[in-house]
Amino acid sequence: MAATIETSGAVQTKKKHLGIPEAVFVEDVDSFMKQPGNETADSALRKLDEQYQKYKYMELNLSQKKLRLKSQIPQITQTLEILRHMQKKKETTDPMETHFLLADNVYCKASVPPTDKVCLWLGANVMLEYDIDEAQALLEKNLSTASRNLETLEDDLDFLRDQFTTTEVNMARVYNWDVKRRSKENLLKSADKS
Repeated sequence: MAATIETSGAVQTKKKHLGIPEAVFVEDVDSFMKQPGNETADSALRKLDEQYQKYKYMELNLSQKKLRLKSQIPQITQTLEILRHMQKKKETTDPMETHFLLADNVYCKASVPPTDKVCLWLGANVMLEYDIDEAQALLEKNLSTASRNLETLEDDLDFLRDQFTTTEVNMARVYNWDVKRRSKENLLKSADKS
């Protein structure tokens, strides 16, 4: 996930952010406006606004992924706690009294005999039976993956916010450049008339 770049003997590590293109800061607006496709300030602003809208779309998608992961992590944690409790009760002969969810806010009382097998809902209408140890290992792996993905998403969202700022500043610089250019043209026209 990281690319190593060597510059004049120093090694820097530059992280890639899920294919998010980096917004380049416009230092010199005059040279930027001379590039192909930037014939007018309107066309340059349109291009920058299009880039800004793409960043907004990426932010929406990443935020939705983040919400899904944030709801998934507590569910995995809760399931792991239940498995650990079942692991402790596996050695006894006493049944475990519990309540399980039938529908939204509708629970049913149940008596579960000691068992070494559990069924895990994997999604997409798929449920598989596992040994408790296998289920626990799978859920711990899923929890660490989800936590790692959440951290990566947060880094990508931070990077994306930086790209917003850079693009907004570029738009403001191009707009201000155009205002100055037009005011100079108006001054020249008024000087020519007098």
